[in-house]
Amino acid sequence: MEMKIKITLGLIAVFCFWLSACEKLAPPLPGDDEILDGPVEGLTHSQNAVFIKGDESFNDEIFTAERGLGPYFVATSCGSCHAGDGKGHPFTTLTRFGQTDSTGNQFLEQGGPQLQNRAIPGFIPEIIPAGATFSKLTPPAVTGLGFIELVPDNDILTMADPLDADGDGISGVPNWNFIPEFITPRSGSISQGGKYLCRFGKKGATYNLMQQTVTAYNEDIGITSSFLPLNPVNPLDGTLPVPAAGPEVTDEAVNAVVFYLQTLKPPLQRNPDDPEIIHGKNIFIQTGCEKCHRQTLRTGYSPVAALSNKEFHPYTDLLLHDMGSGLDDNYTEGSALTGEWRTPPLWGLGLSANSQGGQMFLMHDGRAKSIEEAILLHGGEASASRNNFVNLQEHDKKALMKLLESL
Repeated sequence: MEMKIKITLGLIAVFCFWLSACEKLAPPLPGDDEILDGPVEGLTHSQNAVFIKGDESFNDEIFTAERGLGPYFVATSCGSCHAGDGKGHPFTTLTRFGQTDSTGNQFLEQGGPQLQNRAIPGFIPEIIPAGATFSKLTPPAVTGLGFIELVPDNDILTMADPLDADGDGISGVPNWNFIPEFITPRSGSISQGGKYLCRFGKKGATYNLMQQTVTAYNEDIGITSSFLPLNPVNPLDGTLPVPAAGPEVTDEAVNAVVFYLQTLKPPLQRNPDDPEIIHGKNIFIQTGCEKCHRQTLRTGYSPVAALSNKEFHPYTDLLLHDMGSGLDDNYTEGSALTGEWRTPPLWGLGLSANSQGGQMFLMHDGRAKSIEEAILLHGGEASASRNNFVNLQEHDKKALMKLLESL
């Protein structure tokens, strides 16, 4: 018996030593400020359960032809375009075509607005029809979107300055757009002529995360739902949608993904108390960047207490701005002009390369390979801020870049 005890204690000692050695050899886990995924703090047990279901549907579910993929599609899963909930790569870039002004898309009967450039066997991938203008759009990071969804319309309109009344050369405007029948406007929404103030997408033409999710399932993966029950059309294969045998994704799954997107935590700034980063923030304001990339916004009421009446720091005003001829793709959505783009949130910017193969691909189409290159591409209303950046002393420019990399 004594021998058995000694052997057991010896094995325990060896096991403990092995565990300790593994801990020393294993790389440390990344901190919350180094990753984009994860739930917002304060969710209840039942809310966390829905979050996990949405996470599984968004990141783990890969569609096949047997599961309803296509017949025309761009990707086979949500996560393939938003790896780690971050920005997409040029290989996952989407193409939209067919609209040049606020009168609407003129190519809906020819497959617009989304190009499905892939198809399952037996079908023909879609091509851009002759005469259609188009734009390449890099998938955005999806964290913190629930906070953006809850910014009251009045707060966004307060930041707008359509006539440039203050004479600073910046005249942000909202994107007014029609919303689908399956969308219920939230309390406090403002409409004009049947159009609602929208805020998601590169042009800010999408109303909320339910519309974004349902449309992405349908146009990106070719997955039907009770909300959009028809497959996309490819005129090269005929003029009618390919029938689906009932919804290919359940309402429960859609709602779980929507909740997942609503409750993903916002990106956390790294080293905010670093004196150089604090100096960089002052430079950010002095150069005029903060006039569009507003640091601080606030949510309105939400039945999800973790999202309700919260201050957050996305670095956006959610408005459209004319970015000049260099960024004019002669394509638009909603009420936006072709050279207008919604101010993209800058939070998470410094982590962009993590989901983009180790290199940054910035701006709406990924054409900028660095933060500085992205700044230099700013034109139109951002020309003055761009020129102020160019004229900065080197140490001020370095501090500004350190701030942006910390977001």
